[in-house]
Amino acid sequence: MLAIGSDHAAFEYKQEIKVWLDEKGIAYKEFGALGTERTDYPIYGEKVAKAVASGECEKGLLFCGSGVGISITANKVKGIRAVVCSEPYSAQLSRLHNDTNVLALGSRVVGIELAKMIVEIWLATPFEGGRHGKRVDMMSRLEETGSCG
Repeated sequence: MLAIGSDHAAFEYKQEIKVWLDEKGIAYKEFGALGTERTDYPIYGEKVAKAVASGECEKGLLFCGSGVGISITANKVKGIRAVVCSEPYSAQLSRLHNDTNVLALGSRVVGIELAKMIVEIWLATPFEGGRHGKRVDMMSRLEETGSCG
């Protein structure tokens, strides 16, 4: 189950991604925004991130104008490793090496067809573990204790 959310700037973009997810048979839970009326992206970044961090949803997809602000917000939630991507290679490596659990895209940066490709690759790529697991553990310790060592 994916958590999915956006601000007003990326509402229509998110709607297109939802249609694509439906076509692929990928389950998701909507966390807003529910229209194009001006709103604040931190609200939806927090909601999606908390759904992922709590285990309610396995991963999250977030959308705003650039993808940056909403990803920064999500990363403030303990246990979240959000990445903003504008091409597939970084999305793939973020899963392989960093075990990212939230993907953010900018509706004003990434065209919708490229966005679908990025999401598909991100969802299909497993975490590689091994030496990367040690590094993810270090990030988690930093979050817990203030030091990765």
